[in-house]
Amino acid sequence: MKRYLLLTLAFLLGCTPGVQKQNGEGTDDKTQAVSLPGTYETVSVAPIATDAKVRNVVLMIGDGMSLAHIANLYTANKGRVNMLDNAQAIGLAKTTTADTLITDSGAAGTAMACGVKVNYHSIAVDPEGRELTTLVDLAHASGLGTGVVVTCRLWDATPAAFLAHNVSRDEEEDLIGDFPTSNCDLIIGGGAQLFQNRTDGRDIIAEMESAGYTVSRTLGEFSERSDAPKHLVLVADKDTPLPAERGDYLSDASIQAMDQLKGQHPDGFFIMIEGSQLDDYGHFNDLDLLMQETADFDRTVGAVMKWAEQDGETLVVVTADHETGGLTLVGGSRHTGTTVGHFSTGSHSGVLVPVYTYGAGANAFTGVYENTEIFHKICQALNLTQP
Repeated sequence: MKRYLLLTLAFLLGCTPGVQKQNGEGTDDKTQAVSLPGTYETVSVAPIATDAKVRNVVLMIGDGMSLAHIANLYTANKGRVNMLDNAQAIGLAKTTTADTLITDSGAAGTAMACGVKVNYHSIAVDPEGRELTTLVDLAHASGLGTGVVVTCRLWDATPAAFLAHNVSRDEEEDLIGDFPTSNCDLIIGGGAQLFQNRTDGRDIIAEMESAGYTVSRTLGEFSERSDAPKHLVLVADKDTPLPAERGDYLSDASIQAMDQLKGQHPDGFFIMIEGSQLDDYGHFNDLDLLMQETADFDRTVGAVMKWAEQDGETLVVVTADHETGGLTLVGGSRHTGTTVGHFSTGSHSGVLVPVYTYGAGANAFTGVYENTEIFHKICQALNLTQP
């Protein structure tokens, strides 16, 4: 019954079993038929008692990911998706901002990081420009470990919403300039180019080191020095490479980060993990790379769920900040692994986004609610004192 209910949401977007008529295939560049370079094995995890103690929370954000993205991936991976197959509960989140119907990643990231609806393009400040308290801040204040792992440049809107404060996501140097005073113990991503040789003359790497961070440039270096309490890992000058080129970076970085946080913080941790570049390929209307990115994110979801199963006290929350591309599933075959998707925009759309949960406390995320409720539900799960 659980699997039926989870799959129903994907099917509502046009994903039905068997060989599908490829409606509109080849009629314009907005409709594309693609297959993955290779299908991947999904994991199988045992349900965890949803009333078990929550010690750790992993918030996983697929930037720009909607039910339609998952439906296309379900078709391309021949009927297997970790998010669908292993979720113990599902909800839907509304994504409007304080001043616009259609959100961006800054306002949406802030809603989840801070529990407040803010203006379009804002980063962890309220509509009056006052700094907001983030989940990273609250977890740190409660003695928990904190982490952020992404595939994009670290000044991008979603990681910035957990690490910095600004009225505009476009103030990229200023966003990175907030990092030395962040309460985040472990930061992994790209964007090294704005940490040094800046227009303001600051050396943010030196400042991070003065603040107690160990700075590495690869996951291998981080692994060798993981006994240090605080880490900044800059794996690329800007964004990480294409999925086919970076391999299992996101999965490996996520597991290494959780292992490190658990070892350093036995009372628990909060970490945000983002599959960042789904959004880029939604904007580009490139279904091929979009499916590769979504598959990479889903493989990471599977690895994190497997880690959570073994831990027994971890809540995994998988969601999106918004939808990008106006994607729908219009044809294909889950038997051959060909999916046919159609894009209706090169921007974001205002559809609700899914929330899949696994592990201790999963049932708290059922229903339909504002994206700000994700913040409040995580606070309740970790028993954090809310502002």
